[in-house]
Amino acid sequence: MSVLRGLVLCALCAASPINAGPIPRDVPAQISPIQTANAGFTDWITAFRTRALRQGISATIFDAAFANISYNETVVNRDRNQSEFSKALWEYLDTAVSDARVRNGRQAAQRQANLLAQIEQAYGVDHEIIVAIWGLESAYGAVRGSTNTIEAMATLAYDARRAEFFEEQLIAALQILQSGDTAPRNMIGSWAGAMGHTQFIPTSFLEYAVDGNGDGRRDIWGDDPTDALASTANYLRSYGWTFGQPWGVEVQLPDGFDYATARRENTRLPSGWAADGVTDMNGTAVPDHAAASILLPGGHEGAAFMIFPNFEVLESYNTADAYVIGVGHLADRIAGGGGIQASWPRSDGALSGAQRIELQERLTAAGFDTVKIDGRIGPLTINAIRNYQLANGLVPDGYASVRLLNRLR
Repeated sequence: MSVLRGLVLCALCAASPINAGPIPRDVPAQISPIQTANAGFTDWITAFRTRALRQGISATIFDAAFANISYNETVVNRDRNQSEFSKALWEYLDTAVSDARVRNGRQAAQRQANLLAQIEQAYGVDHEIIVAIWGLESAYGAVRGSTNTIEAMATLAYDARRAEFFEEQLIAALQILQSGDTAPRNMIGSWAGAMGHTQFIPTSFLEYAVDGNGDGRRDIWGDDPTDALASTANYLRSYGWTFGQPWGVEVQLPDGFDYATARRENTRLPSGWAADGVTDMNGTAVPDHAAASILLPGGHEGAAFMIFPNFEVLESYNTADAYVIGVGHLADRIAGGGGIQASWPRSDGALSGAQRIELQERLTAAGFDTVKIDGRIGPLTINAIRNYQLANGLVPDGYASVRLLNRLR
């Protein structure tokens, strides 16, 4: 089957989750042949084996997948400590959209030009976005991860902090193996279970992965990126990607701009924003692609963006604003666009995980309830910050900064 024919067929009918056959009503208890140096982990595997077989996983597939795995302490440590790592948006973009990554992205797009054109036509997703995700997730296939996915998911399911989620991912990974898309030795990825060129977690693979080259397998792990890139396009299309619509456009705000209107839920057509003086960086009105809102990821001292529904589609891949801006801006640069023109408040560093929690605690104690104390700067915390700023005569940009925390202290 030709690549184009395979892509068109996949575009018409996305891959369905694997049908593992009828679930046995009663699976006799068996002693697992899997042994590890961690007795508790071994006991967990034995119990999980029974649960997996009851969900349709064959004993042969299970035992082959779990052969020679061990409890991975490195994976557990990274999972527990990930919230402590923080980086300011501008520092992230310095790396995510570096000159080298832009150059490599343009080269990758040129090498895969025919394939990307076929994917774009079949799925209606701008190829630069697909290449940008490829670049951020695996450096265009150069860094796909080397951790055994079964070992990582089993370790994290046993660790119990997020047991339900990781057990679901583990079952999905076993279903992938049972489908024949890959072999246990090839199922490797990140410590958190993201796999292949564009880092699909197992459940996303089952729902969105496609056989792009028509060889009968959905292989996102091998050197050929066809299946991974087609699968990413299918994923974005499934979440509502609109071809030709920007993720966002850098804009300049007029003197006297009401920063309280820069909220995700406050959407207007670009022509409406232009009537209030919001224009692109050349001073012209942004075309009416769709209703848009104003995003201030670095506060009123940083760049401002007019963001469109495609921004939310990219959030389905990764909810972090920094990631979405990184993908979008990298795609723009790969397409030949220039860099972000506004400056960033580089003297103000990023809040650590502990500082974000402290910020929420202090805002709530001061009467500006963040509702949750979880270290996540989401809409509830942003609204609390904006209310605090309005009450204290500050610019109401909703930006969580070190300076704001110091003021609350």
